[in-house]
Amino acid sequence: MSVLKEVLSANDSYVASFGARGTLALPPARQFAILTCMDARLDPAKYAGLSEGDAHVIRNAGGRATDDAIRSLVISYKLLGTKEWFVIHHSNCGMEFFTNDVMSGLLQSSLETAALGADGFTDIGKGPGSTEGKYINWHTITDNPKSVVEDVSRIRNHPLVPKNIPIYGYIYDVTTGQLVEIADATKAGKAS
Repeated sequence: MSVLKEVLSANDSYVASFGARGTLALPPARQFAILTCMDARLDPAKYAGLSEGDAHVIRNAGGRATDDAIRSLVISYKLLGTKEWFVIHHSNCGMEFFTNDVMSGLLQSSLETAALGADGFTDIGKGPGSTEGKYINWHTITDNPKSVVEDVSRIRNHPLVPKNIPIYGYIYDVTTGQLVEIADATKAGKAS
């Protein structure tokens, strides 16, 4: 069952009350960016108190500092003037439940949606699959606080990232809604 009609209906309602949003400036008003996970339980506008036009929000699976995420952060700073960045992972992240090998194995078996059980993901589909998954780094997570430190450090040490941008590291707790600072990450992201 498709949600297409629901989405288009919601958009019609949004358009009807769009008002002054059409005049928002291109640069984010509060001059910061958030790199976070695509998980549907995370609403950066709510947990960070954002309104439309306030900040850049870059999302990918795990909120990882991939080349594309860093590309977006560099554009955010260089062309649109952000002055602070947040890396926000979250508890109970799906990226903790598999490895690169597991993902490539699941894709090799079939391209259908896998099932998550007590022992992790298992393929329940019928083939064919593809071996192409083994050529992708899925950026999985084995230790969530450590991954926040790694991502902040990767961004901080990237040659296209200016040293004067502070980069903060947090984990969003999906059971309480609280942002929990990862002190080692924030230390690694300190501006100089």
